[in-house]
Amino acid sequence: MSGAVLAFLAGLGISAAAAGFRSPESLVRNVYGYYGKGSSDFSQGLPRDAATAAQFFDPSLRKAWSSLRNEPYDFLVQSPNWKLGAVSISIIRRQFDKTYVAAAFDNHGRAVTLNFILVNGREGWLISDVESPHDSLRMFLDQYRN
Repeated sequence: MSGAVLAFLAGLGISAAAAGFRSPESLVRNVYGYYGKGSSDFSQGLPRDAATAAQFFDPSLRKAWSSLRNEPYDFLVQSPNWKLGAVSISIIRRQFDKTYVAAAFDNHGRAVTLNFILVNGREGWLISDVESPHDSLRMFLDQYRN
């Protein structure tokens, strides 16, 4: 890319690799944008490709996220299928370079709350882990990796 284009993208807060987000809330909001109704690109859950993994996850989770194939349910909605109600997002704690963000929603009428552990680095905000009341995304990915 030319220097002028990179400078323009940097001014918008977009890196050449398009990794990370500018705020913790925008990261979580964008995750659940993939679980809505509407276009097929945005209603099949968070994609498992390498580009999406680089945009949403810190380097230690990227390979595990994109290589998962036979999981019994989608960890980010705690179900193999979804019909989500409104997603409530709130910051519950800031600690050095990490921020803990709660996401609460109904999935088919069942209340779901997940805590996202987000890290802020040179790429922007990325997911370091996600915790459910019984499990974490890291443990889930490790258990069902191929």
